[in-house]
Amino acid sequence: MAEQPNLDVEKVCFLVVKARQFDVKDEPIAPDYASDAADDKFVQVLEHRGDDPTVDEIKSAIEAMNEEEQLELIALVWVGRGDFGAEEWREAVALARERQAGSTSEYLLGLPLLGDFLEEGLAAFGLNCADTAAAHL
Repeated sequence: MAEQPNLDVEKVCFLVVKARQFDVKDEPIAPDYASDAADDKFVQVLEHRGDDPTVDEIKSAIEAMNEEEQLELIALVWVGRGDFGAEEWREAVALARERQAGSTSEYLLGLPLLGDFLEEGLAAFGLNCADTAAAHL
């Protein structure tokens, strides 16, 4: 049987939910001055902005993890993306350790479909977010 990640599944599921909230946002568009000002605020909810609290929540959650958890989070993304299989867990963590440079949160936020990769990574180990409180945010 493959070695299991030591990550707290609830922490990962929190990141799955937040990453999906972030992924559905579009880049800001130039304002349409002919539109209704009251309606424009609703469009802004779906736009990615520099002051986006979702980004801050993701960064804070990742940066609150210790170094080993961050390495395993990167390895979990790689398993979910298909770069490694669950049976190659040790190799994935070792490569994450070897390649570690810069901010883990910045690296992960730069990946499209981060939430999907994390969830697929969990699934590779027979884990899921269905029963966690984080899945119901």
